[in-house]
This record gives sequence, structure tokens and C-alpha cells, in this order.
Amino acid sequence: MCIIFFKFDPRPVSKNAYRLILAANRDEFYHRPARAADFWGSNNEVLSGLDMEEGKEGGTWLGISTRGKLAALTNYLQPRLNHDARGRGELVAQFLTSDTDSLSYLKKVSAEGHLYNGFNLIAADLSAEKGDVICYYGNRGEREPVVLAPGTYGLSNALLETPWRKLCFGKQLFLEAVERGQELPRDALVAQLLDVLSNDEAQLPDPAIEAQGREYVRPILSKYAAVCVRCPDYGTRTNTVILVDPDGHVTFTERSMLGSDPTRWETTTHEFRLQS
Repeated sequence: MCIIFFKFDPRPVSKNAYRLILAANRDEFYHRPARAADFWGSNNEVLSGLDMEEGKEGGTWLGISTRGKLAALTNYLQPRLNHDARGRGELVAQFLTSDTDSLSYLKKVSAEGHLYNGFNLIAADLSAEKGDVICYYGNRGEREPVVLAPGTYGLSNALLETPWRKLCFGKQLFLEAVERGQELPRDALVAQLLDVLSNDEAQLPDPAIEAQGREYVRPILSKYAAVCVRCPDYGTRTNTVILVDPDGHVTFTERSMLGSDPTRWETTTHEFRLQS
């Protein structure tokens, strides 16, 4: 499970604005092995964390490449999983290393969507020359992917912009941080977005989550119904903030939990410029 907030404007007017601002949490079992974000690929062109679960090694939930390809995944909350389904993390990794544009890729994924448990996938091509394009597909929603208009979006474990209370609450915090960030240095904006991702205030009651998750989610509802999830053996393990400025300068900040101790965290930042 994860939550993602993002705002994109391919041609921002303000000199302090960004083409893309993305803030995301990865929620996972604490014992599931993973690698922190770093560059990988044939030419070290992809930056992401990596799942190291046996049988699903190399998948990822969020990443960006120096060629301007970005992808992010959330699981769709469902009471029962098909344990024979394909690993969803491969959907992000395959796009980041492909030469296929985002819409064409999601059309291909939509034809194979039945092979996976429920998911939502954001895929983007960031190019100052051709114009930034961000697309969305969820295999529990419409059959065809959509090209998103510039704006601000929230995505959790239902379809894009489904108004779960924690999503609406977090999106408002995100918008307030982005608004303040126009007057702040980049590092201060990143810090404020990390604060948004760390908010653990339960947004209850939420009948929409209960109806979708049914008996699976009810025992953990008081913890799950927050932007930052914190259960004894499961919860938010990674906060990620990605900023892309008008010149294509990327700042990728990851705050990750050390081991299985929710009181110990490490923050790293990678910076690079998108290839023109």
C-alpha cells in the first residue's frame, strides 16, 4: 500500500515554480527486504529503490530515469489476493528501462491487467522539448489509460482521486506546503513535504475504506486511515519527494526507515539533470 500526491505544470510561469512536485509514501511489511534508492540499469540511468523479496527481486514502487521517464505504483486495496498473480513491481521497472512512451506503455499494460492483483500505475515522460506527459491506468477502473491534464492529484489504494478521507486530508496538506514552498528554498520545501508524509493523524470514520477493504482492513483501520501508517509489523517505510524544475534539474530525496525500527530513519538526496 502507498499514497502519492503530485502537482505538475509543464510550463510554470513563476521562476520559483516546478514542473513536477511529487510526494509519496511506501507502506510495506517491515521484514520485506528492499534496497534504498540508488542508480541502476545498463548506464546507471534509473534511480529507484528496489524490492528484494524472493521471486520479485528488481521490482520497484517508484522511480525516475535520467531520460525523463517516471513511474509510480500503488496497490489497490482488496480483501483477498491471488498469490499466483504476477509481481506488480515489474510494471514500474519495465517502463523505466523501456523506449516506449507512457501512453503506449499503459495501453500494453491494460491488455495484461488481469494477470495482476489490483494496482494503480502512473507513467510519465518528462521532456522540455516535447512537453511533459503524465498518464494513469488502474486495473480496477476504466479499461483504457488516460492522459492527465496539468494539475494536482492524489492517489492511494483506490482509483485515482477516490476521496478517501486520508487522501483528501493529505492532499490539502500537500497543497498548503506547495503554496508555502513558492517563497522557500528548495530544501525547506522538501522538509515541509516530508512533514506531510509523516502525518499519522487517523482520518475516521471512513466508510469508503471499510467498504472496499472489508474484513481485511477493519482490524488496522485506526492506523491505516492516516497518511503515515504505523502498525506493529507493517507501515510506512519510505518517504520520497521528487522535484523537477523548469530547467530539468531533478532533486530526489528519500527518507527510509532503518531495518524494522520506526524510530530510526536515514535521509539521502540525489540530484541530476534530465537529458534533453
